[in-house]
Amino acid sequence: MSTIAIIGGGMLGETVLAGLIRSGVAATTIVVAEKRPERAAELSDRHGVSVDSLNGAVAQADTVFLVVKPQDMAVVLEEVSSAIRPGTVVVSLAAGITTAFIEDRLPPQTAVIRVMPNTPSQVGEGMAAISGGTHASENHLVDVDQLMSTVGRTVQVPEEQQDAVTAVSGSGPAYFFYVIEAMIDSGVELGLSRETATNLAVQTMLGAATMLRATGTDAQELRRQVTSPNGTTAAAIAVLDQEMVAATWQKALTAARDRSRELAAGG
Repeated sequence: MSTIAIIGGGMLGETVLAGLIRSGVAATTIVVAEKRPERAAELSDRHGVSVDSLNGAVAQADTVFLVVKPQDMAVVLEEVSSAIRPGTVVVSLAAGITTAFIEDRLPPQTAVIRVMPNTPSQVGEGMAAISGGTHASENHLVDVDQLMSTVGRTVQVPEEQQDAVTAVSGSGPAYFFYVIEAMIDSGVELGLSRETATNLAVQTMLGAATMLRATGTDAQELRRQVTSPNGTTAAAIAVLDQEMVAATWQKALTAARDRSRELAAGG
């Protein structure tokens, strides 16, 4: 029976842990390494998993999830390198850390896979982009794809596209919250209660996203279907166009992509 080690018991680490258990992975096959003893005990009590030291967890695992902060990755890799067994698959969820960076610090031929998840994974609606390193086989990618699908949807991309992925889906939830916050505040300014404005905005966003995914229709076409000539939607869209909102979005995502590249380079 395969053993999975999760290194890092923060919010994202627990999200992956809970998703695996929901999908049918036995809690007894999961071991967590978490530097805060009280947090480790909390995860063990809540999910029935075992906890161990960093090297102890890695030494018994067939798959190791590295769910640590990017700035901590080098130190963690230095510590666990000697505990990695031949055939172990290492999955990194650290933003901006390349597979080459990890491979250079682990035993030769170690299969490394890079994943960029996002925060909706906490509610089973995440989006994860997966890229294989030099020694990751197609079977490794399929296995990790299945594991990550427990907390949402997945897509495989070449690693050079991971910075763009970070800009679109990794940081994407924050853009959504930014827009919906503005919609709610505007609704209040127009005379709605905050509760009503929130309910209207949240359900509208949820319904629109569900409609886009369920119908498979292009977003531009769906927008056109809502936008009657000289109607209320057209008036709003005209203002957005006048303010060059689409161009601003492109600038914003480009800035996010460029910052991801800087982080990957140690900036």
